[in-house]
Amino acid sequence: MTTAMKLAWDDTVLPFQLDRSDIRGRVARLDGTIDQILSQHDYPRGVESMVAEMALLTALIGQTIKLRWKLSLQVRGDGPLRILATDIYAPSEPGGKARIRGYASYDAETFDADADPFAQIGKGYFAILIDQGKGMEPYQGITPLSGGSLAACAEAYFAQSEQLPTRFALSYGHSSEPGGVTGWRAGGVMLQHMPKASPHVTGEGGSGEAGLLTAEDILTDDESENWTRANLLLDTVEDLELIGPSVAPTDLLLRLFHEEGPRVFDALPVQFGCTCSADRVRQSMSIYSAKDIGHMTTDEGTVTADCQFCGAHYVFDPKTLGFEAEKPAD
Repeated sequence: MTTAMKLAWDDTVLPFQLDRSDIRGRVARLDGTIDQILSQHDYPRGVESMVAEMALLTALIGQTIKLRWKLSLQVRGDGPLRILATDIYAPSEPGGKARIRGYASYDAETFDADADPFAQIGKGYFAILIDQGKGMEPYQGITPLSGGSLAACAEAYFAQSEQLPTRFALSYGHSSEPGGVTGWRAGGVMLQHMPKASPHVTGEGGSGEAGLLTAEDILTDDESENWTRANLLLDTVEDLELIGPSVAPTDLLLRLFHEEGPRVFDALPVQFGCTCSADRVRQSMSIYSAKDIGHMTTDEGTVTADCQFCGAHYVFDPKTLGFEAEKPAD
């Protein structure tokens, strides 16, 4: 692949459809975006890998809906790795870039850098939240953590909450390219059976872990055959094909699914982006009284706030915060 072609596919999500199988999908390549998300923090490598996987899932899932504003993924557990949170914001204008951000909260004293990071989340839940902006009711769906990976949790979520068979093949890591260039690269493929008006679900519970639904619980026999065939083809993908940069996403789809009739659509560019601002912090504090603000005031006589996503540091005069704030002079 030429340098120009590599740059054309860096930090993009490519939608596609397999006409023979009635399956839609996405191919994502994130490199500069992942690097920028992780450079805002100083995480252990295991925590970095979990944030990278969350960001990759967010990019893939965010492209499956007509997103007007924001889609968020959240994982919360009772282990040393307590919180994983990522957001994707729709482009602010046609043809613009979607923005992704992410962060993690963990206990530095008990997190084991040599152990499986997913196992250190403990018991908890995986959630998807969709906020389409003013005038729209936010949506939230939650499923228990299951399957041993964040991708497996997302697959269980779609089967259980949306009755949509879904499969992810992901790869991510800190890589080195010829010339000594190092950085994070991430790539993945998402497959999803096209939604049906009346999903085929039988029995009181599913056949998955803790009774969660799986694709086999949802699909009819003919649909299951198509789904199994597409998944067997995806099983042949290699890590280097997923993360690139030597294989273009279009070439990857032809290699994997040429007999399934793949059709591609316009790719969506993505980048790191945070929406925090001083005005947003002021708005979030507008619910507090002057007494509440007083409890937040430091010995230096200021109120400070830090963005968990990008690390931005804000300093305010306490008199300008809360619903009793002094009005600026005309």
